[in-house]
Amino acid sequence: MAWLQFSEETKERITRIIDFSRVAIHYGYLPLIIYLGYTRSNPRPSLIRFA
Repeated sequence: MAWLQFSEETKERITRIIDFSRVAIHYGYLPLIIYLGYTRSNPRPSLIRFA
């Protein structure tokens, strides 16, 4: 990608967005899978059985 020339401010912004995305994916992936499994299953399990 030698043809893309970004300013330092743009590079810092992209780096911050990537870092935030990594953290969001890291901590949000498993709860999302559990939530989707809970809401899409039929019959829906009780929350007491989760604990």
